[in-house]
Amino acid sequence: MAQTSRPDPARGPTTAPDVVRHGGRVAPLCWAAVALEGFDLVVLGVVLPSLLEEPSWGLTPATASLVSTAGLLGVMVGALSAGPLADLVGRRRAMLATVVAFSVLTLLCAVATGPWTFGALRFLAGLGLGGVLPVALAMVNEHSRPGRGGSATTTLMTGYHVGAVATSLLGILVIPVWGWRPMFVLGALPAVVLVPLLARYLPDTLPAGARAAAAPAGPAGPGSRNPVAQLVRDGYLRSSVAFWVASFMGLLLVYGLNTWLPQIMRVAGYGLDAALAQLLVLNVGAIVGLLVAGRVADRTGLRTATVGWFVAGAVFLALLAVPLPGGGIYVSVLLAGVFVFSSQVLVYAFVSRHYPDHARASALGAASGIGRLGAICGPLLGGVLLTAGLAHPWGFFAFGAVAALGALAVLAVPADRRVTG
Repeated sequence: MAQTSRPDPARGPTTAPDVVRHGGRVAPLCWAAVALEGFDLVVLGVVLPSLLEEPSWGLTPATASLVSTAGLLGVMVGALSAGPLADLVGRRRAMLATVVAFSVLTLLCAVATGPWTFGALRFLAGLGLGGVLPVALAMVNEHSRPGRGGSATTTLMTGYHVGAVATSLLGILVIPVWGWRPMFVLGALPAVVLVPLLARYLPDTLPAGARAAAAPAGPAGPGSRNPVAQLVRDGYLRSSVAFWVASFMGLLLVYGLNTWLPQIMRVAGYGLDAALAQLLVLNVGAIVGLLVAGRVADRTGLRTATVGWFVAGAVFLALLAVPLPGGGIYVSVLLAGVFVFSSQVLVYAFVSRHYPDHARASALGAASGIGRLGAICGPLLGGVLLTAGLAHPWGFFAFGAVAALGALAVLAVPADRRVTG
């Protein structure tokens, strides 16, 4: 069904000239920021096999999961903080702060002397990494054409997986020759070009207080438009809880698979090159899925598309447990990537169009931030299964069950808000 859009008081009504003037800059710049975020988040999964063999670090799958968890805790705190921050001080300032922070701290990871220092740096880098996505999603949705919220969001999120593919490719080329440390240098360097472009070309937005003052007064007056309080009042509580659960399940899948798929496939008998290639194929599938999912969502409605994608993801994850000859495993991994990662992005698209404009970044930040608990549980689940010797094939059945729970959570979202279908 058709999606409706309300004007944003920060900019006045969202007119076609507004979209043309700013959208041509906002979309590619936010895409580049998300691609850089994707590189820096997935790089840990690429270097983990090497870190486990670092003689002076003494890492095991269990302790490596703790290092991963430290970074994801930082991402969770960053996501929860950046959404309200962007609503209060403006999108542009929040975007610049997050990109600068995670790039500098990612660079410092290259000189970490041990697992404790490395884990602390990953936590601090995560504060910036977690903030990029809710800010970028809010900006892109504010500057997308009416009725194109699904494809605008999924196109943006191809940046994450392009970054992940670049990480996998560079890992194959760089790690065997120079080791794991240069990967973090390569992840930080693009910010030297990106940050000046963001500073010059991103449009500024009014903070929430100015938007509330500019907006028509409601029954409780303009001052009542608290972006965080909006998530749990006026009938939005049920939606918020459902979105948080769906985001938890989606991010558990994204981070669990990106962190541990290479190691699970090595346990299954594949070499390091093949295991890294499968991680690459998984993220190539994610890009294909995003390009398809957004267009499907624009036609069928975000609710229907999100449920369908979670269900298909559950099916193809379970199929990864089935031994396949020759290149069959790559086809299976590709199809899993098509549906699994797109499901989480459709949740973000649904959130973007479900809440009032003044609370958009806060709603996205809450969904992303609370969902990061799933991002933490994903690597922990993989580490537990690997330590117990159950990761292959039972891990894929476990991940499939998580996708099915994500579908049920989306079904719990009321369909009578700003987005229907």
